Order: sequence, then C-alpha cells, then structure tokens
Amino acid sequence: MAAPPAPDASAEPAAGPVVLFALGSLACALPREAVRALLPLPRLDTPPGLPAPMAGFLNLGGTAVPVVELARLLGVPPGEPHPYRHLILLERPDGLAGPVALLVDRVADVAPAGLPLRPAEEGLSIGDVVAGAVEAGGRVAHLLDPIRLFLAQEATILDSLSRQAQERLARWEAAGDAS
Repeated sequence: MAAPPAPDASAEPAAGPVVLFALGSLACALPREAVRALLPLPRLDTPPGLPAPMAGFLNLGGTAVPVVELARLLGVPPGEPHPYRHLILLERPDGLAGPVALLVDRVADVAPAGLPLRPAEEGLSIGDVVAGAVEAGGRVAHLLDPIRLFLAQEATILDSLSRQAQERLARWEAAGDAS
C-alpha cells in the first residue's frame, strides 16, 4: 500500500466556506459554520437605553435575539442607510448564552471552501477579531473570528439585556393568552 502524498509545504492556505458581506466600504467575511441564517432586516424592538452598538431585538419565534450593529461594534464607518440591510444570525458566539444577530450593510455571497487565505498576525486587531484575509472576486475581505467578536464584559451585558427583553416578550405573550 502506497503512502499518501505529502502535503505541499508551498501550497497557500485556503479558507473553509465563508459568508461575505459589506460594512460600509469594508469587505468582511465570517466562517460559514458560525452562521445559522441570513435574514432581511425586519422591524426591531428598540427599548430605550440600549448601548450604542445595539440596534435592538429580533423576535425569532418567541426568542428575543439581540441585534448588534457590527460596524459600530468594530468602530468602522457604516455605509449609507438603505432598506436592504441584512442580519447574520450567529448560533451562540463564545461567551453568550444564546444567539445574536449582526446587522451588516449587505450580505454579498456565500463562498465555497478554497478561497486563498492569508492568516493575520497576532495582535493586528483589537481582541484579534480579524483572523485573516480571504481573496474573493478580486477583493480582499477581512475574515472575522466570531469567537472573538465580543469582549467578556460585552457578552455579559448582551446576556443581561437579552434576559430582560425575553421577560418583556413573555409578559406580552401571557397578556395575549389571557384575552
């Protein structure tokens, strides 16, 4: 039995499947396995006093899902407001008790595995949120690490606000059941 061929040490690393999206003029990507769904921007519940990066809450089948405006979270100038913005629903980013949705300017594509990948140098971005860069369609997109999107303190605040929104939603549903 012949031994399997040795990996080519000179081969350029490749990314797995990614979701490509825009934040203003910045092209970004997230690993596909971290993304639960891509959604059009619905009407959001926006209680007063939310932190600046929060766009509100999405009622997803009776679950209050926090929606974070990714451009504000990362300190990137947002694009022009338009009606075709998207939500990227992440299942459960590290440190969070439940799902979270990221509000982005526009989802461009879901690219298959194999895009050229340039890993980022450690310490290149705050919290090492940028894991590398992928080349797609003649553009370079910053590959974000979903595990590092939220600092521990931010995750704690999101969880607390999500619990409050869930309690509020439950009160409304209970009032509807009583009528």
